[in-house]
Amino acid sequence: MAKIARADVVGSLLRPAYLIEARMCWRDGDLSDSELKTITERAIVEAVQMQEDAGLDTLTDGEFRRPNFIATMGVREAELGSVSGFETVEADANWMGLWKKPDGSDGGLITEDTGPRSLVTDKVGMRFDIVSDEFPFLAEHTGTVRPKYTFPAPSWHRVAWEKEHSASAYPTCRDFLLDMRDYIRGVVEQLIAAGCDYIHLDAPNYAQWHIDPRIRDAFQSWGRDLDAELIEDAEIDNSVFDGITGITKALHLCRGNAPGGRFLADGGYGRIAEELFPRLTNYDTLLLEYDTARAGDFAPLKYVGADTAVVLGLITTKDGTLEDAAAIEARIFEAAEYVPLERLALSPQCGFASGDYATTMTHHEQQAKLRLVGDIAAKVWPNG
Repeated sequence: MAKIARADVVGSLLRPAYLIEARMCWRDGDLSDSELKTITERAIVEAVQMQEDAGLDTLTDGEFRRPNFIATMGVREAELGSVSGFETVEADANWMGLWKKPDGSDGGLITEDTGPRSLVTDKVGMRFDIVSDEFPFLAEHTGTVRPKYTFPAPSWHRVAWEKEHSASAYPTCRDFLLDMRDYIRGVVEQLIAAGCDYIHLDAPNYAQWHIDPRIRDAFQSWGRDLDAELIEDAEIDNSVFDGITGITKALHLCRGNAPGGRFLADGGYGRIAEELFPRLTNYDTLLLEYDTARAGDFAPLKYVGADTAVVLGLITTKDGTLEDAAAIEARIFEAAEYVPLERLALSPQCGFASGDYATTMTHHEQQAKLRLVGDIAAKVWPNG
């Protein structure tokens, strides 16, 4: 097993106000690509320093070069992603209409019956070289802390295939996901060649679509066979890393992280753990959401592979209230009843800003939470 990053981070960070403003100006045509790049790189250097100061064992560039964590495609603006073949289509709201506000009331990303969505309409290909744009700069400006690279897993892209719009390019969703797998495999190989030794794929779909009865009912009403998809997705995601060793290979599962603290699903991992976790044989690390009661208990961890590390997402990114350190430590030792302490680690439950902006907390509160992760990890695992 690769060395475990005891104080981990999921990916996105709050953008500083000057970067948000710069991106708005760039979208409006009032800022050039090179000007935006200069401003973005200033923000990344500051983010790296903040994470190092917090005592983290790994860090990211905050995903500041992306419109959101979905680097391959924009949620509503398909052309913003690194992969071609997607088109912004006015389509049924589908899963984007199922999101909830923090209090559990309805609050979809699309509030009408239809809205703009990015769907695959042509064979996928590389729109631009995202790895060269992102990773070398991060690695160059990182000190002694390991830089990690985050990227969406193949399975997440099921959101982009709908028969009406996609079948002419890909007769089945599986055909599409296999092409996405091959593209992501290329990203992985490029990262390894560039010296990256921690690659983390985001697959929120597992916990978003499969565990909440309300969500399952909606998907099944659209003709989806979720039990079959769970197995197929796990096998495709696992195959990304076939034959690859010597690096940390991680998968992150959460229940949704939209602006304003919105989320998609309620329920523990028990609904999927027995089928999913044993199939992820090529992953040595799972980052799991455990910041609220709606995430369930730790019992599903008994299905995690014997050589797999579990990063407990016990620090919430959905509001700025700082957690009690003693309570977090107690929960770590509770989880150790199912996975030995030496295979556990700590992180926030998700990124701090999965898109360009977030209103969940201040930058000072974000920094305090990351420092808490570093402090607790140093206490619980003093020898690393």
